[in-house]
Amino acid sequence: MKSINIHLSHIEPSPGASAEELSKIVLERLGLGPRKKGSTEKMHTLLMELYERAKTANREKNPSKAVISVEEMASYAGISRQTMYDYLGRWTNIDVIKKVKFLDDKKVTYGYMLNGNTLEQAFEKVHKKVNDNLKYTSELIDTLQKAVKNEKISEKMLNKTNDN
Repeated sequence: MKSINIHLSHIEPSPGASAEELSKIVLERLGLGPRKKGSTEKMHTLLMELYERAKTANREKNPSKAVISVEEMASYAGISRQTMYDYLGRWTNIDVIKKVKFLDDKKVTYGYMLNGNTLEQAFEKVHKKVNDNLKYTSELIDTLQKAVKNEKISEKMLNKTNDN
């Protein structure tokens, strides 16, 4: 099973927040922002670029317009390509973006795109991923509770037979 580390935060926007401030807060609330203070202050520009490309691709009915390379992503985020690969794991694990490949001029192009035509659609995928995780965890808690109960009953039964 693939491990997913989600670091949620409770940052709230100020009244009348700009799109830039909101995009930074969304990334922080989803755990997609930088983990170290001062490591990059431009990660939100990547989210906005992914959204703009998704809108363009949808408007022009050309899905390849939504694709962005790792190098371009790193450039928008103001980080190295290698560091961008570290971030990609988090972004893809919670389904906000997806890896894609396209045949463009007989050349295969790999890249990433927003996992929906809008930010809302991409967030719905994130929402489903988190809810599925919580639902399964709830099932595990039920199973754990039954297992603890059954083990205690078995232990009592074993103690009774040993006492006789």
